[in-house]
Amino acid sequence: MTPIRQLRADAARNRELLLAAAEDEFAERGLAASISDIARRAGVAKGTVFRHFATKEELVAAIVCEQLDALAEVARSQLSAPDPEVGLVEFLTVTAARQHERDLSFLQAVTQTDSAVTALRDELHALVEQLVGRARDAGVLRSDVTGTDVWVLMCAPIHAVGYVSDPAPDLWRRYLALIFDGLRPDGAHPLPAAPPTWP
Repeated sequence: MTPIRQLRADAARNRELLLAAAEDEFAERGLAASISDIARRAGVAKGTVFRHFATKEELVAAIVCEQLDALAEVARSQLSAPDPEVGLVEFLTVTAARQHERDLSFLQAVTQTDSAVTALRDELHALVEQLVGRARDAGVLRSDVTGTDVWVLMCAPIHAVGYVSDPAPDLWRRYLALIFDGLRPDGAHPLPAAPPTWP
């Protein structure tokens, strides 16, 4: 490997170490996690962090972008599922499972104006719209449910479990099933308000 390629490989490896360490720190300490703590956990100097991410906000945005990109990949793969209902349920299951494993959704609050995050969020929302459209067209989803409705509900199973003092590990699956049953057309009643619009 040439010196330049080695430097690039080292830089890419350091970036991945930093992102993994930052996720761990934020999961444990919330937004109070410091750059020093992240660098120490990653086993690199503090200056290395700033060579990759000029600010803490930029580091947070990189984490959120990775999360959104991973979910977009899942959504794209489920768009080719032969059964639209299975595709949508699988996407929602993976989304909830990832959040159950490590809930870093609070990081999105500090990335509202980041252009890269906004672009990926819009891309993921468009993919959710497609998944919902396929399920609606197949008659397995009530006709008045929108992609934005489903977007709003993506984190609901995990938030619901948060109100239980000692939840079983898979309790979130119960609430996901309840939510999806509410999305089905069977026995549906008219919804009392218009759906939210995507910003």
